[in-house]
Amino acid sequence: MKNNNLLLRTATGICFVAVVVSCILFSYYSYAILFTVFCALSIWEFCTLVNKKDNVNVNCFINIISGIYLFYAFFGFCKNEVGSYIFIPYLILIIYSIVSEIYRKHKDPIETWAHTMLAQIYVALPFALLNVIAFQIVTGSNGEIAYHPTLLLSIFIFIWLNDTGAYCTGSLIGKHKLFPRISPMKSWEGSIGGGILVIIVALIFSHFFNDLSVAGWLGFGLVIVVFGTLGDLVESLFKRTLGIKDSGNILPGHGGMLDRFDSAIIAIPAVIVYLYTLSLFA
Repeated sequence: MKNNNLLLRTATGICFVAVVVSCILFSYYSYAILFTVFCALSIWEFCTLVNKKDNVNVNCFINIISGIYLFYAFFGFCKNEVGSYIFIPYLILIIYSIVSEIYRKHKDPIETWAHTMLAQIYVALPFALLNVIAFQIVTGSNGEIAYHPTLLLSIFIFIWLNDTGAYCTGSLIGKHKLFPRISPMKSWEGSIGGGILVIIVALIFSHFFNDLSVAGWLGFGLVIVVFGTLGDLVESLFKRTLGIKDSGNILPGHGGMLDRFDSAIIAIPAVIVYLYTLSLFA
């Protein structure tokens, strides 16, 4: 049984990685379509889970539509194809989500408001912010915007490496618990092992890709290690609060979409802060 589960988990993982890598590298349209699907599925998972709580009745459909629209609003805005007016319909959807509670007559509208906003801030916004990383001004150009699949893909490669390194190192020598109250299986040794692996690969990347300097790549990797781990812990807290093991079962052997993107949800905004900080001192 364990061997079958391991084979299933491995096969699913390989397919997932292959789809993500190929869609990001093929074109920005295939990237956008794939991550729109991921965003919609993640919001659906989140809304389905929180709606099981007492007095919570989040409108799943409106949240998914809002999340998809936000992604494509950022997509068009970051490609410099549309102006900031593109965000106005999204604001209208948010206003509707809040005002509609006047008419829905739920027992505790504050709970619904809070979880509706959390679906947008915690799930939809990080996916939309991927576009800020994907489309950047070409260095030395007159404001020309280009698609940067290397930086985009590196986020996920570093997250996968961090998870793999942490798991292997923690399984072998992990003794000191990182955060036992939330995730008793994680250890300091595992986290350090995952971080070392990412730093080594970041150093290798710096010799092949000129998107960042050597120091820039090392900092990029370190940011993902720290905030990716925090993102993992945040989702663990979310699941522990709800009393569940996995956010879903859409990926056999790996759980749900939120389980796959838990690290990225916090790492993506952190990477953007890091890249903008670098640009200030460039």
